[in-house]
Formats: sequence, structure tokens, C-alpha cells
Amino acid sequence: MSDKEQPKIIIDDDWKSSAQAEKEKLVQAEHDAAQAAAEGKTPGLPEQIGFKEVISMLATQALMYMGAFPDESGRAMVSLDVAKMNIDMLGVIQEKTKGNLSEEEKKMLDGTITELRYQFVEVTKAVSKAAADGTLEQMQQPAPGAPDLGANPGGPSLKF
Repeated sequence: MSDKEQPKIIIDDDWKSSAQAEKEKLVQAEHDAAQAAAEGKTPGLPEQIGFKEVISMLATQALMYMGAFPDESGRAMVSLDVAKMNIDMLGVIQEKTKGNLSEEEKKMLDGTITELRYQFVEVTKAVSKAAADGTLEQMQQPAPGAPDLGANPGGPSLKF
């Protein structure tokens, strides 16, 4: 069955707007990297690594494994176990930093975790629905360009 014949999964508008906002952030980051390179700075690297960058990195990883960013074929790859692990790491940070964060940092962390958990539930529902109606394709091998991590340590990778 060709890509054009494959049924598409429809995801609610909240998920689409969250993914679109994340894509816009990435476009802005690329623009900032180009500007930094023009100024002689190392592109892609912040001048200082701080709490916000750590939280953003883990959140981006969780979103990536929830299918927010399509691969080069334009299809979303989902690995819910890996996404959950990244969300759980944010939960550990939340627990271990209780009482040690500024109000801004606390709001950022709490909001990020809440939104990621909500998105995780929504994606899990979408994956279950796709599995039930046959539009889900399980990958047996790593995606092109992805490292071979052995016998599928994070559970099945899914494309839809």
C-alpha cells in the first residue's frame, strides 16, 4: 500500500497547536543559530546551560518520541516507552528540586510536565485507536539514521 493510500490519523487541535508551536520554536532556534554563527559564536549552543535548557531538552525529547516531529519521510515515529521515560525524568527533577526553584522555574517545570502528561495520554489514545483500526505500522528495525540500540529496548517503534 502506498503512502497516499494509507489512512491518516487525525489528532485533535490542541495537539496540532502544541506541535506547531514547538516547530515554530525550532525555526526560531535555527534563525538564532545562523545569527550566532554570523557573530562568531558556536551555533546551536547556548552561551550558558541553565535549568530552562535542561527542561527544554527533556521536553523536546518526550515530544519527539510522541511523534510531534515527523522524520524525513514525513511520517511520525512514536515510542511511548521512551517518551514516558523522558517525562518521568522531568518528574524526578520536579521532586528533587522542590523548594529550591524560583517561582518562574517552578511554573515552567510544572506547566511542562502537566502538558507533556496530557499529550502522552492523548497520543496513547491515538496509538490505541490506530492499532485497532489497522493504520499503525510497527517498525522492526531502527528508523533511517537512528542508532541501532539492540533488540528494541524501548518497546516497539511505531509509525503512522
